[in-house]
Amino acid sequence: MDIKKAVIDRFLRYVRVDTRSDDGSAGCPSTPGQLALGRMLADELRAIGMEDVRIDDNGYVTATLPANTDGPAPVVGFLAHLDTSPEMSGAGVNPRLIDRYDGGDIVLNEKENIVLSPRDFPELARYIGHTLITTDGTTLLGADDKAGIAEIVTAMDVLLHRPDIRHGKVRVAFTPDEEIGRGADRFDAAAFGADFAYTVDGGPLGELQFETFNAAEARVAFLGKSVHPGTAKGKMVNALRMAAAFLAALPERESPELTEGYEGFFHPISLEGGVEKAELRLLIRDFDRERFAARKAFLADVAEKLQARYGERRIRLEIRDQYLNMREKIEPVMGIVDIARRAMENAGITPVIRPVRGGTDGSRLSFMGLPTPNLFAGGENFHGRYEYVSADVMVQAVRTIVELVRLAAETPGLPGAGGRR
Repeated sequence: MDIKKAVIDRFLRYVRVDTRSDDGSAGCPSTPGQLALGRMLADELRAIGMEDVRIDDNGYVTATLPANTDGPAPVVGFLAHLDTSPEMSGAGVNPRLIDRYDGGDIVLNEKENIVLSPRDFPELARYIGHTLITTDGTTLLGADDKAGIAEIVTAMDVLLHRPDIRHGKVRVAFTPDEEIGRGADRFDAAAFGADFAYTVDGGPLGELQFETFNAAEARVAFLGKSVHPGTAKGKMVNALRMAAAFLAALPERESPELTEGYEGFFHPISLEGGVEKAELRLLIRDFDRERFAARKAFLADVAEKLQARYGERRIRLEIRDQYLNMREKIEPVMGIVDIARRAMENAGITPVIRPVRGGTDGSRLSFMGLPTPNLFAGGENFHGRYEYVSADVMVQAVRTIVELVRLAAETPGLPGAGGRR
């Protein structure tokens, strides 16, 4: 099998399906394109020989690669998500294939003067000599996470064609609405039946992640009182000024654009309204559980102080937890990280172990009893017009998955390795 051709062909088919998720929709999946891609994938999985292929009404696709060894082995899972980010259009994706990148600027769209340049994206230097897939400058690409889907399907295809590679049972799943935080909402982890799993949803070559943020969203409603400005003295209460005061109280340097590594932040993402009423939405992020709790308490304190200034019924704060740092669930089973590291090294890849400054479906799944670290998928500049992926890195991801499956069957001490399930 020509792995590079197979993974490119699959990826190019998948990105042409518009699967942009929609936070304003109450349905699951939130958009019909995700169901369309899910059905396409279910058909493809059956065609390559996977068993027990299913797609439910919510768009969750699952399938099984049966074990080809009689020895005890854990059931390993691999997951990727169907949807693309709501931040930019995923309709009419017109990918460009650059057979060999020789360096320098890549003109994505001559008419609109949209250029992917190493001056702005210096990591392009790492990809000289690679086959790159880019956008045409008018949409995102969808490597997050259709690269992961293409890699998982291709890896299963390889294993089906290579009976000499001994492995236990493998389960795969493709989930909807990860980009809007709902990817695990209706996922039945128990029915999935894996002892542990991996999301293939990371970025550049070698990424291996088992730490995510603790995450919450805060919504702050400001209830003002509108009076004609000519006679407003002592009467008007301006909801927008209350919102501005709330924002001014946030630590100036604890924002996404000024933090990195293990530093947390507050991130205002929207402010809507007028004098009478306004609503502010913020994201709260921190790797440490105690600091995470302190951040939520800080916002409550800000709200309380502003209530004392403007009136206790003028400000309403609601905080909703979104996901927690999966590290605490993965640390007791670090063998699953170790075999992923070994799989990369065996494929000639240097593992890059660092935290996810965000979350994956694995954050939720790990707390549902399915420990799920995250593997690289190869994309860069996710969620925008400058997104691209190296086909050569995608091939390395396929090889990593295949080797990981092999190692899982021969490594003692892993969850489920005693032969259960």
